Amino acid sequence: MNLFFLEFRDPLFSVIIFFALIFIITFLSYWWGRYRRKEDYKHLDEFLKQFRKPPAKDELSVAVSNGAIPQKIWLLLASSYSKNGDYEKSIEIYNGILKQSDNQDQKEIMFLLGKTYFKAGFLERSKQIYLEILKKHPRTPQVLESLLLVYEYTKDYESAMDVLEPLEELKQDISGSKIYLRTLTLLNNQAMVPKEKTQQLIEIYKESHQLSYMIFEYIFRFEPALAWNNFDSSKSQKMTDILWNVKKEDLNLEIIAQNSYLRELYTARGDVEFSQRSEVFEFDTLINLENKASATLSFEYICDNCKQISPFSFYRCTNCHSIDTIGIEVSLTKDYRKDFSEENNSFQ
Repeated sequence: MNLFFLEFRDPLFSVIIFFALIFIITFLSYWWGRYRRKEDYKHLDEFLKQFRKPPAKDELSVAVSNGAIPQKIWLLLASSYSKNGDYEKSIEIYNGILKQSDNQDQKEIMFLLGKTYFKAGFLERSKQIYLEILKKHPRTPQVLESLLLVYEYTKDYESAMDVLEPLEELKQDISGSKIYLRTLTLLNNQAMVPKEKTQQLIEIYKESHQLSYMIFEYIFRFEPALAWNNFDSSKSQKMTDILWNVKKEDLNLEIIAQNSYLRELYTARGDVEFSQRSEVFEFDTLINLENKASATLSFEYICDNCKQISPFSFYRCTNCHSIDTIGIEVSLTKDYRKDFSEENNSFQ
């Protein structure tokens, strides 16, 4: 019988005990890990259940106010809602956070709430929030700049100009905004006739050499001869769409002949024959087509600062709010107007 038992001093006994301990530890670690993962998934599932269906009215606000979930989580969720265009839920979350009496980040939350109201189009509410912040924190450049945007969108240019004063005191660069607001005020002045406006716009451009797109778009529309006489050929590419849409009878062939970009542009349009080819693919294609096909140029607008693309031209980027950063991307498209005119002629 002694053959079946090992003495505790036997080396084989120690080996068996060693491997037995390893097995027990491994076994316990494995099942403890499984248990912890299950508990974590359970906690996550309980959290996500709140968002698997649209919250009822005031449900988000109540959930935020009870403090069961950390404020950082709610801020991330509000930001996500805002980015997806669900501003109502984002606003409700911010309001819920502000209701907490022990909130240490009230200024920052109010600023986020004001920005969300602005994005949602509630400009008056946004303005009131910014003014409330400035009562307690008047030296806050971000809030002042956001308030300036609200005044600009509501066409209260006088109040917008007033906001520039504290920004200047805070050592912020306001030169571009000052010229921009001055130009907007002039363009929206109903008491002035276009001829007076164009003369003053030329003066603004000669002083600053900024806002070329904004200024020349207006002048080419009302006084193309004045626009050509004061045209800055270095800005030709930035104004491609404006130049493309100038009427044939309003072209200044002398100025066009002196600029290679303009020569290629109007040769591509079929008004002149100043160029045989172009480095711009779209121009070169239209030049080679020699007006025999129903093709024309279409335009997309890109912000040189944030690279946001828009189908519409802009003076201030709607995404990053930078001024005079418009860039133009050209592409070929079917000329439906030419097809339509040809169809009308065929019926006559």
